[in-house]
Amino acid sequence: MNPSEPASAPHLPAPRLRLEGISKRYPAVIANNGVSLSVGAGSVHAILGENGAGKSTLMKIIYGAVKPDEGRIHIDGKPVQIRNPQEARQLGIAMVFQHFSLFDTLSVAENVWLGLDKSLPLSEVVERIQTTASDYGLEVDPHRPVHTLSVGEMQRVEIIRALLTHPRVLILDEPTSVLTPQAVEKLFVVLRRLASEGCSILYISHKLHEIRSLCTACTVLRAGEVTGVCNPGEESNASLSRMMIGAEPPQLGARKTRAGQSVLKVEGLGLRSSDPFGVDLQSMSFEVRAGEVVGIAGVSGNGQKELLYALSGEDTRAAPSMIQMQGQNVGRMGPARRRALGLHFVPEERLGRGAVPSMGLAHNLLLTRKTALGPWGWIRMGRLQEQAQGIIERFNVKAGGPHAPAQSLSGGNLQKFIVGREIDARPSLLIISQPTWGVDVGAAAQIRDAILQLSDEGCAVLVLSEELDELFEISDRLHVVAKGRLSPSVAREQASVQQIGEWMSGLWDTGGTHVQA
Repeated sequence: MNPSEPASAPHLPAPRLRLEGISKRYPAVIANNGVSLSVGAGSVHAILGENGAGKSTLMKIIYGAVKPDEGRIHIDGKPVQIRNPQEARQLGIAMVFQHFSLFDTLSVAENVWLGLDKSLPLSEVVERIQTTASDYGLEVDPHRPVHTLSVGEMQRVEIIRALLTHPRVLILDEPTSVLTPQAVEKLFVVLRRLASEGCSILYISHKLHEIRSLCTACTVLRAGEVTGVCNPGEESNASLSRMMIGAEPPQLGARKTRAGQSVLKVEGLGLRSSDPFGVDLQSMSFEVRAGEVVGIAGVSGNGQKELLYALSGEDTRAAPSMIQMQGQNVGRMGPARRRALGLHFVPEERLGRGAVPSMGLAHNLLLTRKTALGPWGWIRMGRLQEQAQGIIERFNVKAGGPHAPAQSLSGGNLQKFIVGREIDARPSLLIISQPTWGVDVGAAAQIRDAILQLSDEGCAVLVLSEELDELFEISDRLHVVAKGRLSPSVAREQASVQQIGEWMSGLWDTGGTHVQA
């Protein structure tokens, strides 16, 4: 060997997954533009970016659900063509989508069975689901039809289905949004164990503290391009935010609550669920006053859906006096009559209940807003488009204008529009479920600030969320719902994350906690 030549470096194993120059263009947007990244075996690799940055499109390309216009994919150093999810699974790639891919009419076990070896009897699939659910703290009944599940329960099914394939590359999109803090820690133990066994994990989350705690590498996307690569353990929340959105999210200022008169009063609300797999409400009582934000925490599937149906007027079986708005008994009133009293409502399901997928944003305003209707019911299109454009601008919604179909928006941008639509209506009572699920840190701060501004103007706000950090940030008082029961309220300054996490398991009757009625 020539002495002037450097000694050859030891042979390094090829990365488990390597992307080179991946691009994907749509008529109105460039989703990915020349994206390259490498994920080593046993790495937990975060993909970070604001809503609409191209994260979900990139993951769908890896999983074979979307075909790239340009670029190459390598698995263990070998070029591969992934033409569909079946081929991805054959290569050992599994994905948990933020928007679920489940068949509503099939049971949990049947949905999981579709992604497994069909030679397995269904009874064995049921046993594996039960074992995995127990090991991972993801409680779900294998026999339940999917259409009876809450959004959170559907996500648990997706996680279990992915884990049962024993993946070599596991893609997780917002996996902890339905878990208690204790269950998150348990899931992290499992993910670290999978990584130690050689599984490569691609992890999408807007919870920066999770990324810093769990992930060993991070690729940051902005407007479809890679803008940074880092070790998140060496970064702060502020530095990650700057890489992601170009600035730190605004801090919510301290405020003094001036709670006024009662706007919503619930007394002894007990309802048997109309869903055979639902949760019965057991004598719930609480109050929300003008100018305050009341938060309700809880793991999805503990009665939130039934409570929201009763409060919104979709379920009118409650005795009239069990639900009172502005001093009026409304238990038997439908949604329209409650809206006339000042109630506006943001459901957790964005597509299907919050918005009609195929309709444009402007026409989606008509679901809850009638201000653009003229005499005889004629729609004033100019005014409707103006209102939609105002919400798009105020809440920084990335969309192709007022006519863009709701289904064309990313999950976070659609959430911003729906929340903006209801806040812009100037309600006297706003009930909002999962306000920032899947929304980036900048948009989440904007939504929370808008909620607090609305409260400061005298609106009574009830927030149901599984994001404890969010509830601690914006709530004046907190309740917890578990198995259809509601805890006493506790002032935010007297509560702790550990205490609320324990209450989410129904443990508020054990004493030792100062609460206020």
